[in-house]
Amino acid sequence: MPFDPIVKRSLPFTPNLADWQRSRAGFDWAAVERELPWLGDGLINKAHVCVDRWLDTPRADQEALLWLGKHGAVERYSFRRLAAESNRVANMLRATYGLQKGERVFFFMDRIPELYFGILGALKCGGVVGPLFSAFGPDALVDRLADSGARILFIQPYLLPRLAEIRDRLPALEHVIVVDRSGTHGHGHALLAAGESLYFTAIDGCAETFRIERTGREDWSIMHYTSGTTGKPKGVAHVHNAIIGQYWTAKICLDLKQDDLYWCTADPGWVTGTSYGIFGPWSNGVRQLVWEGGFDADTWYRIIQEHKVTVWYTAPTAIRMLMKAGEDVPRRYDLSSLRFCSSVGEPLNPEAVVWGDRVLGHVFHDNWWQTETGCIQISNYAVQDVRPGSMGRPIPGTEAAIVDDAGVPVADGEEGNLCLKPGGPSMFRTYWNKQAQYESRFRNGWYFSGDRARRDKDGYFWFVGRADDVINTAGHLVGPFEVESALVEHPAVAEAGVIGVPDEERMEVIKAFVSLKKGFVPSDALKKEIASFVRHRLAAHAYPRHIEFVDGLPKTRSGKIMRRLLRARELGLPEGDTSTLED
Repeated sequence: MPFDPIVKRSLPFTPNLADWQRSRAGFDWAAVERELPWLGDGLINKAHVCVDRWLDTPRADQEALLWLGKHGAVERYSFRRLAAESNRVANMLRATYGLQKGERVFFFMDRIPELYFGILGALKCGGVVGPLFSAFGPDALVDRLADSGARILFIQPYLLPRLAEIRDRLPALEHVIVVDRSGTHGHGHALLAAGESLYFTAIDGCAETFRIERTGREDWSIMHYTSGTTGKPKGVAHVHNAIIGQYWTAKICLDLKQDDLYWCTADPGWVTGTSYGIFGPWSNGVRQLVWEGGFDADTWYRIIQEHKVTVWYTAPTAIRMLMKAGEDVPRRYDLSSLRFCSSVGEPLNPEAVVWGDRVLGHVFHDNWWQTETGCIQISNYAVQDVRPGSMGRPIPGTEAAIVDDAGVPVADGEEGNLCLKPGGPSMFRTYWNKQAQYESRFRNGWYFSGDRARRDKDGYFWFVGRADDVINTAGHLVGPFEVESALVEHPAVAEAGVIGVPDEERMEVIKAFVSLKKGFVPSDALKKEIASFVRHRLAAHAYPRHIEFVDGLPKTRSGKIMRRLLRARELGLPEGDTSTLED
């Protein structure tokens, strides 16, 4: 049964977007561009927009970053300090490592301040930044570093063993910069391998001023890897022009204001952690909090209480975990500083929206976008009523529609492909080294998102499901092929098929159907061994939580595993056409 809309009460603040209809009717991206600082001659650099622009303003010495370490450290950085530290990194990269415009610089790190200094510094050099989850295993790591041709990698000491497993498969990787905050790694260089150097040694003496690379709109800036149904993860490559959409949507969708303390819980290894954990807030001159640690309900509520967080951007899985912790937990904390809450990464179930309103006194405003779009495309705005379960309405400047497979719009209320008109400033420019796959996403004048949805008569969009086999587990898109590839590397596994199955907390979890090689006997112990093997090879979010041993897998006559049939049989759905099924 649908939930009633949550009607907005009189807001205690004036939203940045006061009238959605009027803004859409008269919208012009050129007006947004005039709010940003350009380098002259139509040139723009994301790092300049985020930090250097504030140096000649009253915000220069205002706090930009409040960093909370998982062991209790608290560090504060002004915009002036962010600019200086990123300039030191830029000087180090240019003078010591010879970084040139367009070269790839990747980061395999936790959320420590040097991650943010490094990303900004690499962008100032014109480098192409690639943030990676510190949870990645060797297989996930090599896929991304090898495909990107990364020449420089920033890494923390505890992650070096994972890199060591694959270093001989990365011929392009010349320099590994070890960021050791403890100051104990590599004393006397005894622990450093060839090509490795210490961050704090290399940066010592580097100047705090830097002549920024004069990058243009279409110069590469950042890439995030995302998974598909076949093949290895694809590098979604963005340009400096994307900052226009990131700035604008942080302003109107997250309603960021310069007196806010904003907390985005996403890791920069995920696009939300860069678009809205770096570019969106700092391009708006907003102070943000970064928590190094992971999820814990009490800790999260305590952070909001102690530091008086005003705008909170998190993931539906985290909200469901807060719900699971119980209503008594938030009652122990003063959360009155909060004024706006938002979510992203996967559909937010209606119950979570209603729970937030009832228990926290704040509606979670869900929104929709993708790694490929670079910024929010559909949103629930502060000024509008919220329809629990809806993604909201398109941002001014974006045309979204529900179309059939031929690209023809369908009637309101009907399910179809969620598509966007190409041309937005933050839309990706290619899949790195996979131009044909990139072009396949654009058909008949539309960008096909791969999501199925419907639109109601009032223009609100509602998510239905994925159009492909990609699994959305706790906001992470996992391609079944990469999990299947890791599974068959195990000595006991003959073949494997992977699907997503519903999960109350994570939306979906991975289930693997495994056929064993001769001589291996099914057992619970073997299931645990196989799951652990995949987790080590890929990542903590990309391993099968459920494994079922089977004698064989349904395949087409050409040998392709029919995941559709696996899913239908698992969930009790119609099997559909089986005429291509192998005899």
